Amino acid sequence: MTSEILAANTAFYRAFEKKDIEAMSAVWSQGTGSFCIHPGRNVIRGWKDIRISWEQIFKSTAYIEINTDIITTEVSDRTGYVVLRENLLQVIGGKKMEAQSMATNIFQLLGGKWYLVHHHGSPIMR
Repeated sequence: MTSEILAANTAFYRAFEKKDIEAMSAVWSQGTGSFCIHPGRNVIRGWKDIRISWEQIFKSTAYIEINTDIITTEVSDRTGYVVLRENLLQVIGGKKMEAQSMATNIFQLLGGKWYLVHHHGSPIMR
């Protein structure tokens, strides 16, 4: 099951890099019990509002590249999580920026597929 969680996690970051809202939608649980906390922002609840937040990020980001360093993965029954470091290279407003965040991604097994139900990114201050 760990490999399935890691595959779902990889799909999330590929959708993020490609700025592909449909691929992002396929990874996230569509329910109101999903949560997303972007670095430095308040909690967003429910796929509808989470989707809007990703659309805004995609619109304002010309380019993004994300490499991840997995710290730990745990799976039990129908829930699994991945704790990792996100290494980001992005271009916003013509400026190249590099940043690192710590993230926790929580997945639930729903209808035989792992869906993201919680993403929390927190910036690493240098």
